[in-house]
Amino acid sequence: MAAVYRTLMLGNHSLSPSPVLPQLSSSHRRHQFCVRASNGSEDGLMRTKKCGFNVDFSGEKPSTPLLDTINYPVHMKNLSTRDLEQLADELRSDIVHTVSKTGGHLSASLGVVELAVALHHVFNTPEDKVIWDVGHQTYPHKILTGRRSRMHTIRQTSGLAGFPKRDESIYDAFGAGHSSTSISAGLGMAVARDLLGKNNHVISVIGDGAITAGQAYEAMNNSGYLDSNLIVVLNDNGQVSLPTATLDGPANPVGAMSRALTRLQASTKLRRLREVAKFDPKTGKQSKPKSPTLSYTQYFAESLIKEAEADNKIVAIHAAMGGGTGLNYFQKRFPDRCFDVGIAEQHAVTFAAGLAVEGLKPFCAIYSSFLQRGYDQVVHDVDLQKLPVRFALDRAGLVGADGPTHCGAFDITYMACLPNMVVMAPSDEAELMHMVATAAAIDDRPSCFRFPRGNGIGAALPPGSKGTPLELRPMVLPDRYIDHGSPQDQIEEAGLSSRHIAATVLSLLGKPKEALHLK
Repeated sequence: MAAVYRTLMLGNHSLSPSPVLPQLSSSHRRHQFCVRASNGSEDGLMRTKKCGFNVDFSGEKPSTPLLDTINYPVHMKNLSTRDLEQLADELRSDIVHTVSKTGGHLSASLGVVELAVALHHVFNTPEDKVIWDVGHQTYPHKILTGRRSRMHTIRQTSGLAGFPKRDESIYDAFGAGHSSTSISAGLGMAVARDLLGKNNHVISVIGDGAITAGQAYEAMNNSGYLDSNLIVVLNDNGQVSLPTATLDGPANPVGAMSRALTRLQASTKLRRLREVAKFDPKTGKQSKPKSPTLSYTQYFAESLIKEAEADNKIVAIHAAMGGGTGLNYFQKRFPDRCFDVGIAEQHAVTFAAGLAVEGLKPFCAIYSSFLQRGYDQVVHDVDLQKLPVRFALDRAGLVGADGPTHCGAFDITYMACLPNMVVMAPSDEAELMHMVATAAAIDDRPSCFRFPRGNGIGAALPPGSKGTPLELRPMVLPDRYIDHGSPQDQIEEAGLSSRHIAATVLSLLGKPKEALHLK
């Protein structure tokens, strides 16, 4: 595992010191490569080269004579290098055609076509375990593992999931949807393999964005100590959102992306390109139903900008989700007051707490399902200290095609149980704007407001899209607890001692006199 760790740190593409495993080398560490593999190569190595892609954008169902013969990875084992190149081209065209009809994650899947082909050609899946981090890039993997005939159902009711799912296929070694879990899971599977006396390979595929999260580095640290045979493939495609640096020197201000791509990322038209709707392959035009209203996300962003124009203490934080949370608009308007902390929800919450300590008014915009990853920080660093951090919980409730990994079903429960937290949920876009203003006005405790994916219902908006703070109406009994003391004192104060419990039971049994005597 130490060799893999150096691989990730130095940007080298060598995956393993083992002579039977592929080694990928490059003449320049920051280039993108097309992986080619062949059983018959003289030196047993997989080849890399810069390459163009042959993709059918005609809109017609592409001709895929070779792909039509591939139902499972075993059918790829005897393919030549030229055949593998053709298979990759056909696979890419097939994905474009499918996603143009169904919608879904297009660019991420197109970016790993050669990698998916190489992994399934070289390794013996499903005995060898391939773990895809996040999982939105697994369309080529699904097609090559017996699910091509059902790809037209992806992200549809009763259809294929948009992410890896263990109960969908034996080839999906580990479920995903959230980022940065692949190395931890892979290490656990590798250690279990060793303890059980097996000899299969475990391969974790992680991107340069996902590896910025703390969990990935925690797993790498533990992997180095355990020294189990784990292969980590870093898909270093320059799509990290954070400013980064390597051992070769500083990188560009926004990682590997130029300023032109930064402007493109903030573009309204292309903001959701990574998760496209149905589209015309010839023109690239997306087929989205027209709506007279904006999304709740856009109403939130518009309202927060209005609040920030009136109050220079308002700042915004997101975890590598500027487009998804609408804070790319805030970033454009207030570049010095918007912070992208990367895929690091735990850090985002405590970072916001630090801002609040010094008198700023932080709005931490995180998807409901993603805030679960920073819940200890919400409890320990924010709520217990009554710090006025405002949480904007996007994608609350059911989210449709993204499935259960992105479903915001638990935030009411996990936020409303906290003693100091104010929890709000708007009935329409106008009320959302008022709740943004309310959160800005709450300065003595934390607060949160949850809103769904999708568009508003057409409610009349407040003048100038500037909300008015609402009066708080508590819907719970007053919280009473001893901050610290003996366990017995805390139990007595909470009414959970044996006599309290016995009295409650007697009352329920219709014996109030006996219950009164116990009290």
